[in-house]
Amino acid sequence: MSSPNSTFSEMVASTLRDHSDELHDNVSKNNALLHRLNANGKVDQRDGGLEIVEPLDYDENSTFQRYSGYDTLNVSPSEVISAAKYDWKQAAVHVTASGLEMRQNAGRSQLFKLAEARVANAIRSFSNKLSQDVYSDGTLPNQINGLQALIADSGLGTVGGIDASSWAFWKNAVQSAAAPLGGGAAVTPSKDTIQGLMLPLWLELTRGGDNPDLIVASNDYYSFYEESLSEYKRYAPSDEKATGGFVSLKYKTADVIFDGGAKGGGIPDAHMYFMNTDFLKLAVHKDANLTQVGEQRSINQDAVVIPIIWQGNLICSNRSLQGVLKA
Repeated sequence: MSSPNSTFSEMVASTLRDHSDELHDNVSKNNALLHRLNANGKVDQRDGGLEIVEPLDYDENSTFQRYSGYDTLNVSPSEVISAAKYDWKQAAVHVTASGLEMRQNAGRSQLFKLAEARVANAIRSFSNKLSQDVYSDGTLPNQINGLQALIADSGLGTVGGIDASSWAFWKNAVQSAAAPLGGGAAVTPSKDTIQGLMLPLWLELTRGGDNPDLIVASNDYYSFYEESLSEYKRYAPSDEKATGGFVSLKYKTADVIFDGGAKGGGIPDAHMYFMNTDFLKLAVHKDANLTQVGEQRSINQDAVVIPIIWQGNLICSNRSLQGVLKA
């Protein structure tokens, strides 16, 4: 006869296995950027490697030429830096149950409900923390690169092993209300000025057919933008694939989403992130993508602990097409 703890572990494994897609969707639906990346096939499962190596896409090929007859063709190498290298970051959440809880729920259906509830709680906790990390500056120990690092207020920083102070192509665009693009006096962000701040940044980030497809705003800047539209509000179509249920407006071709709410989602106040998600990915290790590892029995407690592990990072292949609007 199986012991309650072994049965509980089997049920946790069964829940993770049978509801794998649903659980991964729940993680992505907790954050506007993660949802967009998931919907667009930008969650990139990788086999391994010491680092996450991502080829860069930052400039046109410089060998294009017009020629006639026997003209010598330009075969000069056009790459200076060909890839960014990101560190793997790890996170874990644990499903736990005491011996008392397992014996109190010893019936198979009761134990299964306990396992489902604990897994759901663990995934919800993981989702909330990962969502906060997405907007972080990545400076906490083992924290992923957040948007405050990838799309920095200064436009600079060392990202993917490349120092933007040394390589201008690796700077992200910055529109500061205190020092607007194109010069001029400082602007106080409000419903009357927000669109005037947004347009120069949009133009800065447009390259042919490439332009931002997602703008994530703090509550204050989202409110300014919505109020600026007055009777001309343009809510985005109800497209679950595109917006994941997040309330969104449109700015040109981009969805404008607030990802904070009353309790805050991690995005700093007075910020709008203009993103071209074609050049962003969530890289994850295929063997550590909310993956259960063997149960751990405490040597001095009547309890079982089941780790669920994750390994990956948020990565970018073109910072110059990402931008931030700030105070």
